[in-house]
Amino acid sequence: MKPKKKGANRTKHLLFSLNEEEYALVASYVKKYKIENRSRWCRETIIAHILKCLDQDYPTLFGENEMRR
Repeated sequence: MKPKKKGANRTKHLLFSLNEEEYALVASYVKKYKIENRSRWCRETIIAHILKCLDQDYPTLFGENEMRR
């Protein structure tokens, strides 16, 4: 019997479709950078983008114009 890995079990699925151009772009990127686990790459790329956006949208005490003074 295999020992269980520590960490989150991935039980939720996310499915999306690409057109031919988008798929070709992803396929060429994966090949160029020798990405072996495309699922992990997609997951990390999406989560990194979300975290970056959330960090930029974080509420501040002062508005942007007030902070630039």
